[in-house]
Amino acid sequence: MPEMIFLVALSLYFSVIILFTIGLRKKYSCINYEDLPHATVIVAARNEGENIYDCLVSLNNLTYPNGKLEIILVDDFSEDRTGKIIDEFIKDKPLFKKITPDKISSLKGKVNAVASAIKIASGEIILLTDADCSVTNTWAVTLASYYKKDVGVVNGFTVINNVDIFSAMQGIDLVFLLSAASGTINLNYPISSIGNNMSFRKEAYLEIGGYENLPFSVTEDFMLLHGISGLTKYKIIYPLSKESVVISKPCAGLKELFSQKKRWGMGGLIAPAGGFLIMGIAFISNLLVLLTPLFCSPVWLYLAVFKIIIDYLFLYPVYTVLGIKKQLKYYVFFQVYFILYTTILPLILVFSRKISWKGRNC
Repeated sequence: MPEMIFLVALSLYFSVIILFTIGLRKKYSCINYEDLPHATVIVAARNEGENIYDCLVSLNNLTYPNGKLEIILVDDFSEDRTGKIIDEFIKDKPLFKKITPDKISSLKGKVNAVASAIKIASGEIILLTDADCSVTNTWAVTLASYYKKDVGVVNGFTVINNVDIFSAMQGIDLVFLLSAASGTINLNYPISSIGNNMSFRKEAYLEIGGYENLPFSVTEDFMLLHGISGLTKYKIIYPLSKESVVISKPCAGLKELFSQKKRWGMGGLIAPAGGFLIMGIAFISNLLVLLTPLFCSPVWLYLAVFKIIIDYLFLYPVYTVLGIKKQLKYYVFFQVYFILYTTILPLILVFSRKISWKGRNC
């Protein structure tokens, strides 16, 4: 009987992975370089003195038609050298503008900082990334090239700069989650996205009333995605493209990683019903793999190994397109990490939902 439960759960899991793969393979046409819309890049930074310089250098190297790009940096009341580093870097670069946040309605923290920048942005398209990220020089061009008149949101993939096994596990996990997000979005069922590589049409943002008209969430990118999706008049797309990749730094330790995962888990609570179904199937499948030592029959062991192989075959084409196949050498470590946290995190959220992020409590 337990083996039959495992078989059914794994069959459902396999079906979900196939759907993700179909969505991931979807291709989109692009507009010509000379027809790219005016765009505004926004980066909100709070106490990012250790990270902001690399981000600024990458933004300064962006390729985009002359006169069609601006970059707004929001110093979100940093208590370190973030503001001074920004001032020094942009003093002879008219493409950049630094601001401090206004107080907009009841908005708090990062979402208030981003909303302040959107308010003054001149771009038809808003592109978001984070201060601990570096963008490729083709990032803005690639995302903006998908903005035909009916497109409201375009998302990109983020990869983590691997320096050791700990960061490699985080990196594979992130690509896995974003591949699932891409698959569902491209099948017209948006569930999630990531705010450090996200873009949207400013007109669509204004139509939903901006962040101040959205319910509070510790993952404001999720709320924005679902808000624009609710308009139904715009397409939301998530192309798998190496040219629109953002490179992020990993969490430095277990405490920071736990806080991040808990925050993302809290944000996932706003997912639509289909998202909860997918998360439930993944939770049960990983839990059953975790229970392998208790039910270690040949059939059970076969099913556990098959589940791990399914995940690898799902990821391999994605890593091939992104040009980072070498990172999959840490795949076994990722599976241990992935199975553990996807079974433990939901239980933690039942008993504790307090979030602390960037020195602020939510």
